Amino acid sequence: MRVTIFGSGYVGLVTGACLADAGNHVVCVDVDARKIERLNRGEIPIHEPGLEAIIKRNAEAGRIEFTTDAAKGVEHGLFQLIAVGTPQDEDGSADLRYVLSAARTIAAHMTRYCVVITKSTVPVGTADKVRKELEMTLAGRGSSVEFDVVSNPEFLKEGAAIADFMKPDRVVIGTDNPRTTELMRALYEPFIRNHDRLIVMDIRSSELTKYAANAMLATKISFMNELANIAERLGADIEKVRVGIGSDPRIGYSFIYPGTGYGGSCFPKDVQALIRSAHEVGHKAQILTSVEAVNERQKAVLVDKMKLHFSDLQGRTLALWGLAFKPNTDDMREAPSRAIIDMLLKAGAHVRAYDPVAADEAKRIYANRADFVLCKSAYEAAQGADALAIVTEWQEFRSPDFDRLREILKAPVIFDGRNLYDPAMVGRFGFTYYAIGRGRSSLPANA
Repeated sequence: MRVTIFGSGYVGLVTGACLADAGNHVVCVDVDARKIERLNRGEIPIHEPGLEAIIKRNAEAGRIEFTTDAAKGVEHGLFQLIAVGTPQDEDGSADLRYVLSAARTIAAHMTRYCVVITKSTVPVGTADKVRKELEMTLAGRGSSVEFDVVSNPEFLKEGAAIADFMKPDRVVIGTDNPRTTELMRALYEPFIRNHDRLIVMDIRSSELTKYAANAMLATKISFMNELANIAERLGADIEKVRVGIGSDPRIGYSFIYPGTGYGGSCFPKDVQALIRSAHEVGHKAQILTSVEAVNERQKAVLVDKMKLHFSDLQGRTLALWGLAFKPNTDDMREAPSRAIIDMLLKAGAHVRAYDPVAADEAKRIYANRADFVLCKSAYEAAQGADALAIVTEWQEFRSPDFDRLREILKAPVIFDGRNLYDPAMVGRFGFTYYAIGRGRSSLPANA
């Protein structure tokens, strides 16, 4: 099949690569000429395990190409996927200017029937706006080309996006035309052959499904962080509580790990956008408002523990392990690390940080700051620091050389924002260890 994708960001690249790998001919269109030049040189602008190899082999096979030529893209595809960014507006709502611009571009060049698919995460009612833009632009041309609009939200986890696309839990299709259901089924058939994961619904329900999924996952995270803060003060261990409740199949173990809060490009933006959507129809989303408030508070928990331990952070040097909002990505958008770093620098501390893949992004964000140093290894970051803070649960942080750590740190103190270690074991190595929700020992003595 012939597929055109507008937007060569995270969703567009993963979608394009996986569709091409199934034998389709994919053209990715983007207005960013530098990004297209990089892609045509084989350079992938994001970190996603497995993506580079898939793009390379499909580019060599002629199944995926990258261009700034919108007319070429529209002419190419039966399927026109809109996968552009929907940045957060000042009021928390999703900014649809790029989505609607892509719709106008498609209509400006459309000469035959096509299926216009919104892949970007968008508020309920966006497909109606896309349809209106298409109709208005076509009318302005004096054209009456037939088209259908479909909602097809993505459910890709950063760091595992290839597997999520190739073996999806579900493929949600929002449509008002049975014809497009069969076309979409044919497009996704290679990925749902063994088990029919296609879920067909009306367009508005499809649009809400994406927001509802992310809001539910964010709610689980904030709920566990709330419980962790209670556990500390009651002398209970949240990790034991987590196992106790996770064994209930109605709850499960996914997304019930306490930590320093959620981040990334999806959860924060989508929760706020859903709150805004509710407000626009006269409903106060109390649970979602609390989820967001708990998450913002949780980002300060490690720094609060540091302030209680040291009394004053002025002049202190803190080592940070992990900058990306989660492992296996270089994405630092809304990452807890950014809030923690900003609070530490504001308090007069110095930061020595290490992340396996997010160094370039951190360099861009904190360029020319003398009080922020990027290191090439975890142990280099810890060298001479007053304490170590663990912010992202990268695999390489799970079994460090504690004897070596104790020698290179100025003081044997660990603030573990991801509960990677057993408190008793770390204590045997002579460390003062503050975790999240692991009883009274997680709190400084003067808390």
